[in-house]
Amino acid sequence: MGLLGNLFAPKIDYPSIDPNSAAAQRIAEVESQLEELAGKVSERLEVVPSEHAAYVFIGKPPSKFGLAWIHDGKVSGLNNLVQDHGMKPLEVEKVVDELRTAYESAADAKRYCAEVKSRKVVVTPSGRLENAVHEIIDRITH
Repeated sequence: MGLLGNLFAPKIDYPSIDPNSAAAQRIAEVESQLEELAGKVSERLEVVPSEHAAYVFIGKPPSKFGLAWIHDGKVSGLNNLVQDHGMKPLEVEKVVDELRTAYESAADAKRYCAEVKSRKVVVTPSGRLENAVHEIIDRITH
């Protein structure tokens, strides 16, 4: 990241994640996909680690954000849901509202900082948030 990238990068001021924690180990499982995502987007990334997967809030949740998830060695996002499942704009808006509510319900979760592709990302190891996001995505994909 160049000088301007560092200048305008979102400030992440959380303690570093314990590299021996379960959350850090889960992130390590999907590190190459996280690096791929980090290379494509410049917005803030907040990773919610899951077993053999991860959910990534992109941007500034809960107000303005996107969502990507890493599973089976690939990165998917809300655009994939629209394309693969023919979701209508109102359906997408409902999903985003559900994700916002899930995120807000985990406002008290501890957050940490990790480095992915030479940039800091937020890590939120919250079982409650992980389960809520999983249920929302799973309901659409199955």
